[in-house]
Parts: sequence; structure tokens; C-alpha cells
Amino acid sequence: MANRTAVISGASIAGLSTAYWLRRTGWDVTVIERAAAFRDGGQNVDVRGVARDVLGRMDLFDAVKARNTTETGTVLVDGRGAVTAELPSDGPGGATAELEILRGDLARTILENLPPGVSFIYGDTVSAVDDDAAGVAVTTEKGQRLNADLYVIAEGVRSRTRAMVFDEDDVDQRDLDVTMVFGTIPRTDDDDDRWRWHNAVRGRQVHLRPDPYGTTRAILAYSPGDDVIGLSREQTLAAVRRRYDGVGWEAPRVLDALDTSPDVYIDQLQQIRMRTWHRGHVVMAGDAGWCVTPMGGGGASLALTAGYVLAAQLADVTQDQEAALTAYEKWMRPLVDDVQDLPRGLKALAYPQSRLALALRGLLNKVLMSRPLRPVAMKLTQVAETDRELPVLQAVGS
Repeated sequence: MANRTAVISGASIAGLSTAYWLRRTGWDVTVIERAAAFRDGGQNVDVRGVARDVLGRMDLFDAVKARNTTETGTVLVDGRGAVTAELPSDGPGGATAELEILRGDLARTILENLPPGVSFIYGDTVSAVDDDAAGVAVTTEKGQRLNADLYVIAEGVRSRTRAMVFDEDDVDQRDLDVTMVFGTIPRTDDDDDRWRWHNAVRGRQVHLRPDPYGTTRAILAYSPGDDVIGLSREQTLAAVRRRYDGVGWEAPRVLDALDTSPDVYIDQLQQIRMRTWHRGHVVMAGDAGWCVTPMGGGGASLALTAGYVLAAQLADVTQDQEAALTAYEKWMRPLVDDVQDLPRGLKALAYPQSRLALALRGLLNKVLMSRPLRPVAMKLTQVAETDRELPVLQAVGS
């Protein structure tokens, strides 16, 4: 009997996890990636909750830990850089997690350990999806036509392929009114091994985080956000510079460094909520199906877990493919919903607008970080947690 075949679009964490586990269970897998080559780089992600178990089942726990960002903790600082509060980072799920890694390093670790036989098509995108009772055919911009039993859309939050399969009413795209600018900047002698986080009035944040490459990862985040989609990098950075006028601490350094940084990514945060993640022979995985944004956190953990759960359900010989996709969605939904349902008032707390709001935020920080309430603060950073056992997955040859 011929192996079942799968096409995956997107070669980041969700796509690579899915490719790994489908191949481990005997599928022939082809991954399509729009970039001309594998994309390194990116900012911090972490592996939390049930995803740690998935990583262990991939025998990659130690490999990911060895590529950690070198970050040892998280502190909040004032305009002079003085520490005003330290977030809990003890245990595997603190503000700085035990498995703290750059996005590109996590994806590359999976890529380097894929089972033999996964094929890649770089520098191409999907232009058409034809789904019928017999299977699904995926056509690329460069004219390749791939017939498969399953097509997995593991693209980003603004996936163009999603609309080729799902109706507009199936997809709820929620703008969170937050703009974020990520960049890699030169490290200075004043940088250390902690995530340093500064809040300023008018909803402006400045973040500096260490990396293992002798540079520093910088983030500027603010709300209300700007409409930057479609603007050039120069236009966007000019708008950001205007927004950060008057912000102290390291903001001027970050703004100057972003002008020449080789690695700048700009985004308007948007949640994706879908009524269903599968239709016919097509299924969603990762941000294209349920982007949780950095506000919720845990996107990498959910992406890792999704690949495993999808493959496990499809490997269950007691159910057909439609039942397997339904079971995958049923298992994953509670994890995603838990992260996407942001606590009421979270944005106002994270992005204080006035001096009074900023002062109240500082007071709340001190209360939450006090010894009696430290366990409560720890729970705020826990994602992808579940009491359920992962589905059983029988790999080929195991």
C-alpha cells in the first residue's frame, strides 16, 4: 500500500513539527516555503506546558536547551534603568522559561532532526487549492501541481492561502490595536543576561533581551497602535520614532540602532479565531489558524503540540481522516482558547496611558511580586498547560 501524502505550506515551527510527526508515522511529506531558503533569525520564543513533553518525545529537549538565549530572568526598570520589580522565573514556566530560545534556532533544531524523506520547495507559494472527494491538489505560483491526501496550512497570521479554502465568515481577524517592532541591535557593556522591560506613559514599552550571538534583541511595543501594514520600513520607523519622542532609558539607542539593523520585523498584533480548523482535506496549524499574539504568549508551544496531536489522530486506525481532523481540533481547542481569552483589562495594564495609570501599574507589580502572591504571579505566565494525556502516537518502526 502506498504511503499517504501531505503537503504543508510554511516551514516554521508549526509546519516543521507537523512534517516531523507525519513523516514519523509513515506519510510522504512535501513542505512549501515562500522564502528562498530556510529563515533563521527572529525573536525569543519558549517551550512551555505540554509542548515540553512533545519536545521530549522528539528527543530534542536537550538540543533546544543547549541553544538557549542565555536569558536568566526578567526585571521591570524605570526611566533610569533601576529595577523596580523582578518577575518570577524559577521553574520551567516563569517569565523567563527554562526553554527560552530564538524562533529561528528552534525551527532549525527541528529541521536538522527531521526524519529522512521530507521534501522542501523553497521560493514558491500556493496559488490554488482544489479539494474534492478524492483528495486535494495544490498548485504553486511557479506552476507545480501536487496531489495529496492532506494539505496543512501552517503559514503566518496573514496567510493568503487561508482564504482559498475557508469563507470569510469562518475567520474572525481581531486587531488588538498594538504595534510591535522587533530588531537585533549591537550589545553594549551595560546589557546583561536579563530581560529588561520599561513602561512609559502613552502606552509605550521598551524591551531588551540577551541572545547567544553577542547581540541584543530589542522590542518596541505600543498601544494605541499605528496602521503600518503596507508602509516601507523607513516610513514605519519614522512613525515609531515620533511615537517614542520623550521616552527615556534605552529608547533613543534602540531607535538609532533599528535604522541600520539587518533584522527588523514590524507587526500590528492580530488574533485569528476560526469556527473550524479543517474543511475537506485541508487543515490549519499554527498562527494561520489561531494566532494568539505575544499578548497571550505560547504560540511556539501550541505550534509544536499541534504537529504531534494532528499526526497522532491521523495515525489512529480506528477513525477515518475526517474523524481524525475533528479529534485533532477537539483536543487542541481548549489549549488555544485558554491563551486567546485575554484577561479583562490586560491591555490597559500592559500599556498604561497616564502617569497615574503607570503609578498604579508599579504598585500592582510590587503587590504581585511579593512573596505571598508570588505563586499567583507564576500562574500568569503559564500557557499550554493541561491535565490531559497527549494522544498515543505509534511511529513507524517503533
